Amino acid sequence: MRSSDKTRLPGNPLLQFDGPVGFDRIAPADVTPAIDQLLTACRSAIERVTEPATPADWNPVVQAVEHHTQPLVRAWAAVSHLNAVADCPPLRAQYNANLPKLTQFWTELSQNLALYEKYRAIAARPQFGEWTAARRRTIENELRDFRLGGAELPPAQRERLRALRERESQIATRFAENVLDSTGAFVLYLDDASQLAGIPEDVLEQYREAARSEDRPGYKITLHAPSYLPALQYAQDRSLRERLYLAYTTRASEFGPPQWDNTPLILELLKLRQEHAQLLGYRNFTELSLVPKMARSVDEVARFLRDLARRARPQAQREMTDLAEFAARELGLPELKPWDISFAAERLRQARYDYSEQELRRYFPEPRVLAGLFELIERLFAVRIRPDQAPVWDPEVRFYRIETPGGELVGQFYLDLYARDHKQGGAWQDDARSRWRHESELQTPVSFLTCNFSRPVAGRPALFTHDEVLTLLHEFGHGLHHMLTRVDEPPVAGIHGVEWDAVELPSQFLENFGWQWETLQMFTEHVDRGEKLPRALFDRMIAAKNFHSGMFLVRQLEFGLFDLRLHSDFDPDRADAAALQALAREVRSEVAVIFPPPEHRGAHSFTHIFSGGYAAGYYSYLWAEVLSSDCFAAFEELGDVMDPAQGKRFLETILSVGGSRPAMESFIAFRGRPPSIDALLRHNGIQA
Repeated sequence: MRSSDKTRLPGNPLLQFDGPVGFDRIAPADVTPAIDQLLTACRSAIERVTEPATPADWNPVVQAVEHHTQPLVRAWAAVSHLNAVADCPPLRAQYNANLPKLTQFWTELSQNLALYEKYRAIAARPQFGEWTAARRRTIENELRDFRLGGAELPPAQRERLRALRERESQIATRFAENVLDSTGAFVLYLDDASQLAGIPEDVLEQYREAARSEDRPGYKITLHAPSYLPALQYAQDRSLRERLYLAYTTRASEFGPPQWDNTPLILELLKLRQEHAQLLGYRNFTELSLVPKMARSVDEVARFLRDLARRARPQAQREMTDLAEFAARELGLPELKPWDISFAAERLRQARYDYSEQELRRYFPEPRVLAGLFELIERLFAVRIRPDQAPVWDPEVRFYRIETPGGELVGQFYLDLYARDHKQGGAWQDDARSRWRHESELQTPVSFLTCNFSRPVAGRPALFTHDEVLTLLHEFGHGLHHMLTRVDEPPVAGIHGVEWDAVELPSQFLENFGWQWETLQMFTEHVDRGEKLPRALFDRMIAAKNFHSGMFLVRQLEFGLFDLRLHSDFDPDRADAAALQALAREVRSEVAVIFPPPEHRGAHSFTHIFSGGYAAGYYSYLWAEVLSSDCFAAFEELGDVMDPAQGKRFLETILSVGGSRPAMESFIAFRGRPPSIDALLRHNGIQA
């Protein structure tokens, strides 16, 4: 992206839709003119669609709305993505200036009574039942969204809801910016190598390279995952671990600069969400959130989480006791602190299973992992993945195409693997462009696949941890859901229209292949010796697969239950910072086995629920894992986890249908029965 916003280039790249986005030509100054022009065109189109003379039918209404909103969706997707991966003050200013315009437009659309009546009339047509499942589902979802958008509210309440949505959107953006800025602001420079004893040499080289890039001697450590996590896992210096842990877990809180403190934003957002839900007739925000999800009630979700906790917590407690005894006996740590957990766990893993994550990492050089991943996808789903060409926002970003065996384009994706400054942390898949058949043309889908892995250092390829391989599989699963769809209507194509608590099914399903001998033979090649992962090391890795799986599961349950209670039985009108921390402690006392220090502020960087799409929905990860584990069990039952015929069935019943039918129907079409929790428990080594 061009950093200058002083001059406009001729031909605004955000208004060009006949090819890949011109990411190398977009300047911040392009954003406002493009968005204003597209919004004007959309509003004019909506006026024509809602005229009394316009027939209430698919082409004059639904297709026309899609035709004029798709360019806006695509342009804003490019701007939003750049804001996440190439943040800079001019772009951030343009993003924040235009976000309220987008929020206002989509709210207007959801409250447009004339358009609502057109959709109602379409659903009442005698021929409606004969339409394709995708078109019927599109109309049904739109009618639901009109109601949730406030179309049936009195004028004053519609206006209030509009103001609430705009402010909620602004707060979510500011929350994420505060996390990004507070993460990026922490830098630790070290000159004394003895402080870094225990940290593997390739990580030390990463730290040295980071310092050299600033013309400094010694080592540079940041709070970005590839830098922070190895220090917590390997550094023998306990004070270093403590310093990094406290810096990480107090980001965007009152312990840092006031301008980055997310406390007031959290409290305000919770109040707004509560009012939002009550305006629409719901008791709390969780009830509102569940309307488009699989789960039917707050009580059902609470029972699901607490039932899992009942099964998982005893194992987690045994694991924690075992770890504490090991740390006291072998590491001289009579009292295990939160910043000791990763360090002690890695030492216990090495002692018990005779391998380290660092040893395993040497078998996952990036070129071999990508080649193996592509081979797996090609074998399962009868496609080909090839390098392609498109402008990118960073020289290290790559672009690929997915084709049929005959060479027909199916979809494309950007792959942005490495952590860097001014890039949001974590990993995600996002929609750059949806599949859409309009008139005689087919618009193929395009996906953003974004990670934050370690980059290549000292002329060697990037080496992935096994967790990073699983993350790559996870995000690629989302990407396949988006790109391999065969649905031609964008509102229900790919990931769109899928119930939020089922959207993780394909991503978590694909993670399972990261634990299979056959798959890892394709994914591995020792960076120095070139050999595949040895069977003996694989067996030790599998023996350790469920090492601390109980502790991991109860941590997810802690997040899910905190989110659920925060949006259902927490009173935001009488809440303050102390009440927020009290709720966090109360949830931990119910399900957790690790108890952080009082200054821990995990909620303040919980972007999933305060700036992502998981508000009152974090339980979705575990809900969808029931589905994904059960689906993968169908492959295990065949004795061939890469069976192409089973892959074809999964493609045809799950991936390709997207949101064109309820997720439960898709699951049953594949599995032949409703889901069972047994596979999830078995995969996590927990007794049913």
